[in-house]
Amino acid sequence: MITEDVTVGAPAAPAPATEGPRRRPGPRRRAWDEVPRWQIYLPLGAYLLFTLIPFYWILLFALRPAGSTSLVPWPMTFEHFDKVWTERSFGTYFQNSVLIAVATLLMTTVVALAGGYALARFDFRMKRGFMLALLCSQFVPGALLLVPLFQIFAELRMINSLGSVVIAETVFQLPLSMILISGFIRNVPYSLEEAAWVDGCGRLASFRIVVLPLLRPGLIAVGSFAFVHAWNHFLFALMFLSDQSKQTIPVGLNTLMSADSVDLGALAAGGIIAAVPVVIVFAFIQKWLITGFSAGAVKG
Repeated sequence: MITEDVTVGAPAAPAPATEGPRRRPGPRRRAWDEVPRWQIYLPLGAYLLFTLIPFYWILLFALRPAGSTSLVPWPMTFEHFDKVWTERSFGTYFQNSVLIAVATLLMTTVVALAGGYALARFDFRMKRGFMLALLCSQFVPGALLLVPLFQIFAELRMINSLGSVVIAETVFQLPLSMILISGFIRNVPYSLEEAAWVDGCGRLASFRIVVLPLLRPGLIAVGSFAFVHAWNHFLFALMFLSDQSKQTIPVGLNTLMSADSVDLGALAAGGIIAAVPVVIVFAFIQKWLITGFSAGAVKG
């Protein structure tokens, strides 16, 4: 009997696949980390220099003595600040500007919060048309509102009062503030309010307990814009306030310039006094401001 030897071995390896023609490697893109530092820092340094030169020029005129032509504020003097604060009544202007800006911030935030909640949570006829009208009102320049507002304030005997400027600034800021606040409220889930209603809260209590804490970044963003606009606005204070003791800082800066001459040192010192509060406010609320913009840009 013939036996056949069967050799059991490992399965044969598959034949290697035929490789196609290799492509020539293209130019490798350079990663961001491999970019030479000078290509980053050079344009940033040029932009920073272009931005800081005007500020240095203002500080130079404000801190160097009158009549000096030095490019370095030395010896340093504060005579220009003392002059505008005491002789030019900038202390009174500063106080009036603070009162108007803070009152505008509070009124704009409260009214915009109520109107924004109505736009976000209620449906009513002509809602789209109303929001379109609010948006289109932002294209109307403030100068066109002077005549009707002046007539209204004259009938109410509010000319030459700080309240007239506060109301005018609030009316001017409300449309955009209401639109922004309504967008922030829409990002808050409606189910949170419904859960509060189930627990026994009313609409006002649920809004105060649930919704309002979540709107803090948005309220800070809206309030900061209202504050800065009221602080820097020149036209309403000039037209509605005739008494010098009730003028604001922008109007006070205008009094430092005349047709014959301009006191550059006093004007620079007044500009620094006007800019410092705004810089301080934005330095403290920067984190909340960025958070407010992010919350308004992302749907919750």
